[in-house]
Amino acid sequence: MTERAVTAVRSGCDGGLRRALVAAAAHEARAAHCAWLHVDFEEHLRAFYVDGCGFKGTAAGLMSLR
Repeated sequence: MTERAVTAVRSGCDGGLRRALVAAAAHEARAAHCAWLHVDFEEHLRAFYVDGCGFKGTAAGLMSLR
């Protein structure tokens, strides 16, 4: 997503607007023949992305290099 979309999610704007931004990103990714749309999120946003936007929860790893 663009910085503008990320800022909208962080600012706590209306959930409908946030879902519309995710839907627009998915639409554009499909149009570009992308196979996947990936999102990283903090645990408190899980319900929004998984329940509200249709992302599937996955097991992933992250290593801090600092």
